[in-house]
Amino acid sequence: MLTIYGRRQQFCDRLSRRSFLQIGALGLGAGALSLADVLRAEAAGSGAGARGRSSHKAVIHVFLGGGPPHQDMWEIKTEAPQEIRGEFRPIPTKVPGIQIGETFPKIAGMMDKCAVIRSVVGAVDRHEPYQCHTGWTRESLMTLGGRPAIGSAISKLRGPVDRSVPPFVGLANAGVWKDPGQPGYLGPAYGPFMPDGPGMANMKLNDISLERLEDRKQLRASFDAFRRIVDTQGHATAHDAFTERAFDVLTSSRLLEALDLNNEDPRVRERYGTGKPFQYQYDGAPTDNEHLLMARRLVEAGVRCVTTTYGRWDSHGANFDLVRDHGSKLDQGFSALVEDLEQRGMLDDVTVIAWGEFGRTPRINKDAGRDHWPRVSCALLAGGGMRTGQAIGSTDRLGGEAHSRPVHMQEVVATLYHNLGIDTSSTTIRDATGRPQYLVEHGPIRELV
Repeated sequence: MLTIYGRRQQFCDRLSRRSFLQIGALGLGAGALSLADVLRAEAAGSGAGARGRSSHKAVIHVFLGGGPPHQDMWEIKTEAPQEIRGEFRPIPTKVPGIQIGETFPKIAGMMDKCAVIRSVVGAVDRHEPYQCHTGWTRESLMTLGGRPAIGSAISKLRGPVDRSVPPFVGLANAGVWKDPGQPGYLGPAYGPFMPDGPGMANMKLNDISLERLEDRKQLRASFDAFRRIVDTQGHATAHDAFTERAFDVLTSSRLLEALDLNNEDPRVRERYGTGKPFQYQYDGAPTDNEHLLMARRLVEAGVRCVTTTYGRWDSHGANFDLVRDHGSKLDQGFSALVEDLEQRGMLDDVTVIAWGEFGRTPRINKDAGRDHWPRVSCALLAGGGMRTGQAIGSTDRLGGEAHSRPVHMQEVVATLYHNLGIDTSSTTIRDATGRPQYLVEHGPIRELV
């Protein structure tokens, strides 16, 4: 939260001037920092402050936590034995020659705007979104804090589009795989802004007038010395500059309005749906279609990267029932998002990706489920100015190995960076020791860019 200290002076409300005004408490995915601390990321960025319709490059990252079954979604194995093939049939799409699973008819109808990758490799058997956010395994640079997520890296490299809107927002708020992406060696200031819980109410300033807020703003010069601490990188924290930006966020309605779906056209909200009732959630995230709509609104307001976790895809049992439920809801939400972005003239600038940490076993187990299978998985992408209308790669007859055009997870992440205007072959960020680090070691997917 934003904390502003003043002189020791008694007021009629029995609060001393030494007491502090606390406003704008915010959930932060990277530790207990104030909003002003997080906003120090601006120092490394070069974002503009335009307030018109967004035309910046952005990514909406939809993490399918738990590991979606690739062979029941984007590449139905019609020639495999029944114990491998499963219950779903393929359906044609708008692109001749490309078929996908029957639970995705809306996406099939806009396949010319999408691309499916059927041969993602390089995953590890670990339930976490870390690789999807960074392209690396968690062990890489772990002693320095780990690799930064895409949202953190773009915050460092580009800064905010609008002073009153954080460049990186995480909407994941439930489940064991809710990690919205971490800043790694960049430090907590580049972590995601997570607007949930009491923070949203506090952002409205409730009974605090802007005049009173401005009066307290004049007291910044009397901050205690401990407010000018040395951060984790060894540099003095410029609290004055970032407190200024914290005021911008708190007194601007732009971010709050983006997060408030009551401001949206009811017809648009109906198109997205809610994703309810939430089924098969257990310890995972809900199939919250409203987060997809909120992501579009946030990007339109100036956010560069929005992440969310959608559903719980860890289908060790009842795999086909789960896919019917999760798949049909994802079909509605993802297709509505792509259509919405296109209608608003944003689709070429905004990349949407939905994928999970690994795939599922070819063989169906005794509980009608599929188990972990990191040897091959899948991804669905749209927008970003890519050459869409493609199905890239394939698996073998049983869906257990990449057969043609294996696509490394880092190639997928490099594609996201490319679509953000970042050249991964030349761009580096210095780690805590001052050593320049490349974002990934692979280039973008050549078929798409």
